[in-house]
Amino acid sequence: MRRRTLLTTSVAGLTASGFARGQGAWPERPIRIIVPWPVGGAADLLTRLLAQQLAPRLGQPVVVDNRPGAVTAIGAEQAARAAPDGYTLFVSNADSHAINPFVFRRLPYDPQADFAPVTQFAEVPFALVSGPSQPAVRTLADLVAAARAAPGRLSFGSWGAASSGRLAVERIMQAAGMQMLHVPFAGSAPILTAVAGGQIDSGVAAPGGAMQLIQQGLLRGLVVTGSSRLPALPDVPTLREAGLNLTAVSWLALHAPARTPEAIRARIAEEVAAVLRMPAIIEGFRAQACEPVSTTPDGLGRFVQEEVARWGEAVRLANLQPE
Repeated sequence: MRRRTLLTTSVAGLTASGFARGQGAWPERPIRIIVPWPVGGAADLLTRLLAQQLAPRLGQPVVVDNRPGAVTAIGAEQAARAAPDGYTLFVSNADSHAINPFVFRRLPYDPQADFAPVTQFAEVPFALVSGPSQPAVRTLADLVAAARAAPGRLSFGSWGAASSGRLAVERIMQAAGMQMLHVPFAGSAPILTAVAGGQIDSGVAAPGGAMQLIQQGLLRGLVVTGSSRLPALPDVPTLREAGLNLTAVSWLALHAPARTPEAIRARIAEEVAAVLRMPAIIEGFRAQACEPVSTTPDGLGRFVQEEVARWGEAVRLANLQPE
């Protein structure tokens, strides 16, 4: 995934300023950010870091509201039904806006019609980890050998039946010629707890949540799915280093309910870009093994269209049928 930086144009700046002068003060009350995953996962932590610094810049509290479940659909539906007044934002990702339309027959929201893009704010690789239930599995090659020896018996967890994490592992299994049993969870934190506790054999999650458990010896990092090793996990190889010519990364972004004024969305994008340039925020994101990335609203809209094509092909190759 190529790096994108915010192009803060004079037009966007004038639009945001014009809103403030001509259409009343915004914001006049707290802003809510709906996070469709549980408390404690990487997406939750990154959103809270962002919200903490956005609040003083906007002059109002920015409240994080966790609404996990149904592979982001519960939170997305609530956000889609909110008033388009700039006081509700939604943390979107590949699952909510590029994968769910292919795998749910009756999705309770329309990613295109019900949302307006604001800005991307993070690029997120995955980590594949194992735990005490498979003491001999210390590398990806070990996992492949164990899975080939018992097709469909080893298990792996992701945050949903058709999540980006599951699709990443499906691509790994296809490339490596192995089969494992998928076990869905509500978020990354429960996955890591289950692997560390021996309830499942392996799991895919954002690396930030796994780092401490790996450092404590409760989990073993088998591979990271980005294009380069992570400074926080220097001993964990990439997929390419482990012998598979693959990369698989996701992202986090802010969307607003459809018809949220363009000027408000431009203002939020500008403030997010400013926050993401703060050294403390950069350090905080990288501590979660994620990279801060920002876009204009239009840039995010174009990027999501590209992601729809990319993940749609991944769903097809995994042969996942709509539910």
